[in-house]
Amino acid sequence: MGYKLCLDKFNKVLKELSSEYIVYAPVLIEGGANFSDTDRVRYGQISKIQDVVFNEKSHFSFKEVLLPQSETLFYFTEDEVKEAVPKSKGSIVFLRSCDLNAVRRMDDIYLRNGFEDYYYKRLRENTKFILMGCETTFENCFCVDMGTNKSDNYDGYIKVDNDEIYFDSKCELFDILLKSENAEALNVELEYVTENNVSVNIPKEITLDVMKSTIWDEYNQRCIACGRCNFVCPTCTCFTMQDIFYQDNSKVGERRRVWASCQVDGFTDMAGGHSFRQNKGQRMRFKVLHKVYDYKKKWGYHMCVGCGRCDDICPEYISFSNCINKLQSACDEVK
Repeated sequence: MGYKLCLDKFNKVLKELSSEYIVYAPVLIEGGANFSDTDRVRYGQISKIQDVVFNEKSHFSFKEVLLPQSETLFYFTEDEVKEAVPKSKGSIVFLRSCDLNAVRRMDDIYLRNGFEDYYYKRLRENTKFILMGCETTFENCFCVDMGTNKSDNYDGYIKVDNDEIYFDSKCELFDILLKSENAEALNVELEYVTENNVSVNIPKEITLDVMKSTIWDEYNQRCIACGRCNFVCPTCTCFTMQDIFYQDNSKVGERRRVWASCQVDGFTDMAGGHSFRQNKGQRMRFKVLHKVYDYKKKWGYHMCVGCGRCDDICPEYISFSNCINKLQSACDEVK
């Protein structure tokens, strides 16, 4: 059901929600970018709608709400293990269509991949999503070609027009709170982009012979294995485990789940000193094919959602969309 109300009334709705939920959205962090006096847009808690950045793409994705960068799973002593208590409140996340499509990928990996991840599931079940429409495309986005430029799998959709809020609700909780503020009922049309400045062409027939292509060699020199592309990506979900032993008692500690990256040194290290994909070009090959080949073979759609954040963040100006567009010539090369 659609509603229209003023900013102040919607802020009252947010205040009511904050009693049971932490509300996350893209916010401006002044001085938070790489260089002095430069800002960054990333996810943070909000208390009013004016805090939300609607006219810029967030440099980081929403995923740290559902998959924290460092998450304590349990505490241990010599003879006892105690599960870490989850946060007491649920989460409400403002996000764009590409990111909402990324939630589906995360659910595939953590809930439908032959098992259910307990720690992910308990956060996911208590999270609601509010879709932010995109009036125009942003730099490096290619969501249209990836089919992720729109989504209807939301709990709420929001559009801000000057001092007016237009909200489409699929959630009873939102309906109750909006009606309590005497919001006007009306139809709300979703806005989404239909054209990007960047286009990608994924070959229909990709074989594993493409692994032998020479196109991967250039990344041996260009990639510096920093892993930034993975950390900003809304569908990269790899992690490692860390056992932390306390300094005041070395027999007591905690186990943490921490983000990891297939591009960094040490990711494929194994017992006995074995390691795979030490070559940076092969790491790039692994990432690209995982996003647009391997994943689709299992799930029927591509892992990449075309948000373009990997292009935005790369200090070596490596373009993932260009990597995709080179696949056709790579396929032709190895025929």
